This record gives sequence, structure tokens and C-alpha cells, in this order.
Amino acid sequence: MAFAFLSGQSFETPCTITVEQSSEHFHAHVELDGDIAMEPGDKVRVHGAPIAIPFGTREVFARRATVTRASPLARTLTRIAAYFDLSELYEVSFNAGRIK
Repeated sequence: MAFAFLSGQSFETPCTITVEQSSEHFHAHVELDGDIAMEPGDKVRVHGAPIAIPFGTREVFARRATVTRASPLARTLTRIAAYFDLSELYEVSFNAGRIK
């Protein structure tokens, strides 16, 4: 019972990868098939060879991914860490003049 609180479950699912490399956009997005909701601490590992596309193109790939759900303890620790990372944004100051 205690082990279940410390470990997460894994499963495989199909996914779609959209990669664009142009002067307007430079991104790669992974969408899991089946409307799978991700929560804090969950991990996704996409399987397959590395993707390289020529400049100025946009391509879509179908792959498989392994989703590892965070354990309740890991999910709680991720939420706490995210709260403190967010608070770093509050320590921003602005100068009245130009930076020399």
C-alpha cells in the first residue's frame, strides 16, 4: 500500500508530433491521442528516431509515447516546487532610466 503512494503507473499511447522550422515559427508540439489529461509531475517519453526537418517546412509525425503518471507524493512535491518557482517572478524590478 505504501509503495503505491511512491510509484506511478505507466502506459503507452499513440501521439501526433507537429514540427515547424521556418522564419515565422520554430516549434515542436506533441499531442497525445485519446484526450489524455496531463497533471503536475506526469512525464511523457516519445519513442522513435530523432526528428530533423529542412528549414522552411512543417511536418506531422505519428509516433508512440509512454506516459508515466506521477505518484501522489511526486504530484504534491511538484505543486509545491511550482509555487516557489512562480514566486521568483515577483522579484522583478524596473529601472527608471536606460541601462548603460
